[in-house]
Formats: sequence, structure tokens, C-alpha cells
Amino acid sequence: MSRFDILIRNGLVVDGTGGTARRADIGVIGECIAAVGSNLGDGVEEIDATDMIVTPGFVDIHTHYDGQVTWDSGLRPSTEHGVTTVLMGNCGVGFAPCRAEQREGLVRLMEGVEDIPNPVLTEGLPWNWETFPEYLDSIGNKAFDADVAALIPHAALRVYVMGERGEAREPATAEDRSRMAALVKEGIAAGAMGIGTSRTMFHRSIDGNLIPTLTAEEVELQALADAMTAAGGGTFQFVSDFSDEDAEFDMLTRIAGQSGRPITFPVSGTAEDPDRSNLLSRISAANAVGCRIGVQVLGRATGAVMGHQLTLHPFCTSPTYRSLATLSLEEKIAELRRPEIRAAILSEPLTPDPGNALTNFVHDFGRIFPLADTPNYEPPLAESLAGRAEALGTTPAKLAYDLLLERDGKRQLYLTISNYAEGNLDGMRKIMMHPDAVMGLGDGGAHYGAICDASYSTHLLTHWVRDRAYGRVPLERAVVALTRGPASLIGLNDRGLLAPGYRADINVIDLKSLRLHAPEVTFDLPAGGRRLTQRADGYHVTILAGEIVLRDGQPTGALPGRLVRGLRPDPAERKADADLQRG
Repeated sequence: MSRFDILIRNGLVVDGTGGTARRADIGVIGECIAAVGSNLGDGVEEIDATDMIVTPGFVDIHTHYDGQVTWDSGLRPSTEHGVTTVLMGNCGVGFAPCRAEQREGLVRLMEGVEDIPNPVLTEGLPWNWETFPEYLDSIGNKAFDADVAALIPHAALRVYVMGERGEAREPATAEDRSRMAALVKEGIAAGAMGIGTSRTMFHRSIDGNLIPTLTAEEVELQALADAMTAAGGGTFQFVSDFSDEDAEFDMLTRIAGQSGRPITFPVSGTAEDPDRSNLLSRISAANAVGCRIGVQVLGRATGAVMGHQLTLHPFCTSPTYRSLATLSLEEKIAELRRPEIRAAILSEPLTPDPGNALTNFVHDFGRIFPLADTPNYEPPLAESLAGRAEALGTTPAKLAYDLLLERDGKRQLYLTISNYAEGNLDGMRKIMMHPDAVMGLGDGGAHYGAICDASYSTHLLTHWVRDRAYGRVPLERAVVALTRGPASLIGLNDRGLLAPGYRADINVIDLKSLRLHAPEVTFDLPAGGRRLTQRADGYHVTILAGEIVLRDGQPTGALPGRLVRGLRPDPAERKADADLQRG
């Protein structure tokens, strides 16, 4: 009789502790890792991991699968990149709690903030809930190819309690705060992992209205954090412009200090401050005196993929271009090839759309690059459209126009917005190496027509760990930032490590062959909606809860993923407590 259900043989085990990778076997019984070592015996299923690395499953704590989980069991594209646990409800947007008359408003907010088309949500969402616990119940019996955890979205909560006053960003009264706190306690008791909120001007509804949480006062945020503490735990996720960095950070540390709740937020480099050294120093100081503040980093530029099939490109606001909106792609490209149409579009001013903040960047040709079949997310500035146009003696707009007609109109461009100073990601490396940084910001389930960052894990392992000519990230550090770091930040302490007793969420990766493909446009959402996906070669096996869910990049059909309700204890600590009681 075989000793293990699955035995992974002879892999280079990178266990998530940050310790040196070592050659070992891993035995799995049921949903858990049973043994890590040498000469472990045999297994019902044996996986030869010779010349491969073996890591814990990746944990992405910044996704927006809030809608997709209601209609889909496959959490693509995240699961195609080794992700075995996702956290949704980030940035304060989601669909619960919600009264019937508020549904359209939340859909329009999600449409604007996260670029999820209205018809997709209108057709896809079953709306068989009102409260947040009811929303969790609606997905609680569903099966997925990754585990799913959820934050309470602050925008939905605020509108549910305050109605139009919440949408208008009026200050919450004491009664409002009390009602929101009660609902937070109810949500945490039902299994929420915390709260997500937004304080950025970039987050607007499709109508251009600012997100309801933008100016929520500290007293409101503190009430929500204290409610989590009273309910037994939870992480507070923020996204902020940090327009007044000192004042904003001081507020966050006060909230963290009083409530004892972990706080996490994205950090991006800017042209003026590429490595955010002051902010990171303040985080270190706050954590040294008892706070728990973790930053989420992407590992490449925040930006967008642009093309005729997508939301953004340099001509998306042109009146002439917009007049072609109802045409099929083939018809549109035929029109765009006509000299008179080309001349008209190129003669029109390149102006942004007030309803879409990202259009402020689509004409910055020094930030825009052609996207190759094997994407380069750290291209030299000379390869930008501005650099290429200068070398060719043409204008960047003309070059962009002609490039976008290639491949029958399916050619894509890559827009870099932040993290990309002086044509490199050196500042990003300094942020990634900070001990309080974790990898994240995949945004899976959102930005269907503009962003495909759910591949950040593959990019980290290829570009930063294996390929970069200088300033690489050590493999062990990269794996911690993909696994144990994010898992522990949100209280999922049963995963992210390859050790006996922990969840058998495991990746077996052929690092030498690991490769990202260019993003692809598919039309497989409700109402025939489009989305960007991105494949990768090199993921030999992904195991979730002791079952193989992907083999050589292809789904096996196994769906052991479930909704994770609430914090998970550390198996090592639980075993130590049991040993102490027996002793």
C-alpha cells in the first residue's frame, strides 16, 4: 500500500520560509503535506520534479473576482500562474451588502473602477443576496480551481448604510458609523477576512463620479477597524494616492495602533521617488513598535495593455475613431486603413476622457512600447514609441497608428505609468526587497479590457529571479513574497509553507522553461464579454488541497477550491499547543 496520495520526488524545495532551497521529496496525504525529506517511500501518484523547483501555491491578496466567482469555477488568469488562493473585495468595490435599488450603482462603480463591462455584470450576477453574509453563502457551496477569500467592500457598505449621502461622500454620522460597525462585525463573523477601501482619485464610476469612500474621515475608518477587532480579527486594505504622504501615513498608523489590525496597501514608485525610501522607512519604524503594515508590490510598471480590441489606445478618444465603435474588428480595421480616415484621426487633438483617468496617459509616447510575443516589461526607453519615431523620422502618433494596424488590428502596445523611472525598474527592486513587502496587485477578475497583471508571479520568477542582467531577486526571497508573506498578512496561516501539517497547495515549476506569452483577448465572459488572459509555459503541476488542478498549464477538471471563511491557525503552533497540553 502506498504511503502517500501524492509524492513529489527530487525537487529543489523552496519552502516559503526564506531558508536556502534544498533537494527533497514531499509527501501529501489528503489536503495536507505529510512529510518533507528524503527516501519517503512511494505514492499513488508520483511526480518527478528533477531539475524543477517546488514552491507553496501562490497567494494573491489583491484581486477582484467578486463577480466572476458567481458565474465561473475557473479563476483565470490567476490560476494559470501558480496562484492557489485569491482575496477579493479590494479597493472598496464589490456587490454586498446591497439593496435591490442600489445594484445598478454598484455595477456602474465596478465598471468604472475595475473596467468590467456593464453587460457582463448585468447578465452574470445572480443577485441572490442582500447582506454580506448572504453573499458569502451564495458562493459558499461553489467549487473553484483556487481557494477564495473575501474582504467587505467599504464603498458597498457605506452606500448600503447611508444611501445617497454615502454616494455623495458626506461625512458619516455617529449613527452611520455604529450601523457600519455592526455590519462589519456581522461580516467578520460570517467569514470576511477584513475590509477593503479606496482613497484615490483614480477610482470613479463609469459616470465619472468619485468613489464614495474617497474622503471618509479617520473617525469612520477607525470605527471600522475597531469593529474588526471586536469581531476577532481582520486586515484593513487601503489604496491611496498618498497626496499628503505624511498625513496619510500618520492616520494609518493611528488606526493600526489603536485597533491592532494589520494594514496593507499598494506601493508604486514615481519618477520623483522611485524607491519610496521615506515611506518604507516609516513603515519599518511603525512595525518596530508593534504595528503590522504590509505593502503590496507588482514587480513591474503599473500600466495597461492597449489595442483596437481593448479599452485604451492613443486614439480611443478621437471623435472619428469613436464613430466606428459599432463596427466589427474587421470592418473597423478596413476603415482605419483608408487614407482619409487616417488623416482625420491624426489631425484631431489627443485629448483625455474625463470619465476615464487612464486616458490621461495614453498619449505619453515616451511611456508606450510595442508588446512582443514574449513580453519585455522592462524595455529600454529607446524602444518607446517616442524613441522609435525619432529614429525613424516620423511622429509617435503616426507610428502608433500604423503599429496598431498590424496583425489584422490585433497588435498590442504596453503603457507604463508608474514604477518605471529612467527606463528601468531599479526602484521597484528596492521596494520588493523590503521585508514588509509582498507580491500582489494581480487584479485578476478586473480590468478585463486594459490590464493583465495576474501574471506578476511568472514575471517575478522569470525576469527578476532568472533573467535580469543585474540586481536580481533571490529565489528564496521571491517565493516568500509570493506565498508565506501574503498569506500571513491576511491571517491564512495554514498555507504558504512546505512543511508537515500545512495545506498541500504546491507548485512544481520548470524554472528554466518558464515563459510568459503575450496577453490574448478572449470572449468568454457572460454576454460574450471580452477579457485579457495570458498563458505561461513551465508550470508542470499545480496542486490545490492535495489535488492536481493544472498539469503543464492545462486544467485537469479538479475543483477542490472553496470559500475560505475567516482566519486560519498555524498548524505548527497548533501542534505545539497540543504537545504542551499532552506534556
